[in-house]
Amino acid sequence: MLGFYDSVFFKRLKEDIESRLPLEVELFESLYDIEEAFNEERNQYYTPDILQHLVDRHNGNHTYRMAVLNVDIFNPVFKYVYGEAQLRGRISIVSLFRLHEELYTGSANPELLFLRSMKEIYHELGHNLGLVHCLDWDCVMHTSTSVEEIDIKGGFYCPGCFRKLNFS
Repeated sequence: MLGFYDSVFFKRLKEDIESRLPLEVELFESLYDIEEAFNEERNQYYTPDILQHLVDRHNGNHTYRMAVLNVDIFNPVFKYVYGEAQLRGRISIVSLFRLHEELYTGSANPELLFLRSMKEIYHELGHNLGLVHCLDWDCVMHTSTSVEEIDIKGGFYCPGCFRKLNFS
């Protein structure tokens, strides 16, 4: 985890993933100074730098490593992203920054934040597990370019995508 820590949120995240997928989730706090990825001109954090840090620390083992951030992120293609992952790789990032309801309405909604976060976590993990974007709006692998699209799409993999998951 980079940028923040919320023990209740992460306990729920761990329980949700472990109850739905054959994966064991281990939570750890990173000592990485996220400011190294900060772009002053954009006032955002650059995902390729964060991904490279995770790759450098991964040591080629068979674990999946996901950075869960609470900062605004971007990459060379998009002015902001909710997450980024290596397709069929082991490294991914999810940012909660644009998932907070108070950014849009001024009112916090912790349950909505959790639902949005889990959709994005499952989405990026799906890319790590070999899935590409799905056309089914009920599938978490449907692409999202706005928070409204995150809210509309389903909260887990459609049956077709679930069958394709590769946990090796």
